[in-house]
Amino acid sequence: MAGEGGWGAMAARLHPGVEVRPPLSRIPNRGYAHAKRALDVASAALALVALSPVLLACAVAVKATSPGPVLFRQERWGRGRTRFECWKFRTMVVGTPPDMPAASFGDKAAFMTPAGDFLRRWSLDELPQLANILKGDMSVVGPRPVIVREGRLIDLREPLNATAVRPGLTGWAQVNGRNLVDDAEKAFLDGEYVANMSLAFDARVFFRTIATVLSRRGVDRDARRDGDGVPF
Repeated sequence: MAGEGGWGAMAARLHPGVEVRPPLSRIPNRGYAHAKRALDVASAALALVALSPVLLACAVAVKATSPGPVLFRQERWGRGRTRFECWKFRTMVVGTPPDMPAASFGDKAAFMTPAGDFLRRWSLDELPQLANILKGDMSVVGPRPVIVREGRLIDLREPLNATAVRPGLTGWAQVNGRNLVDDAEKAFLDGEYVANMSLAFDARVFFRTIATVLSRRGVDRDARRDGDGVPF
């Protein structure tokens, strides 16, 4: 996936009839970076307070329906190919191989907790990552953090500078196919995000995320997800 011609063909496939700036190797200016971080902290703190009843309900559901910890902790790739501990509500039973993609399971349902399918269907399992945002590991919008064993996606992102920014709770790839795009397309979309980064573009991704989650567009429940064995 290199060269302007390749980018143009992929852009035409992913965004038919829409002109989008191709991925470029650039880093956003400091003013935008500081404003983005301030908005991340403010929005994550506000969301944690506003969603505290939802977070409590999810925690109770996990604990009441499956023995084991409420949170699932997993090492992910962060900014600059550093690693950090990503938090999610646990949706799979204790003893499930922690870094195995869901496509590798013969029967995912056998590993899913009673509350897990619902939490994943509505992306509620991702809410603990609001704390990752406050810590500075993540941003509200950015390329999704991938599990450490999925180094191929990171290698594809790197030439497009998509590893130079904080990973996000949601991202441009998640609102353009979500689980239905392959690794090369995900990396391309992550590169597009970095090439077009702005507060307005972040807002566009955020509100499209809400519409995507509510409509369930681009969700293939048999596709590989990142996460506790399986991505947002």
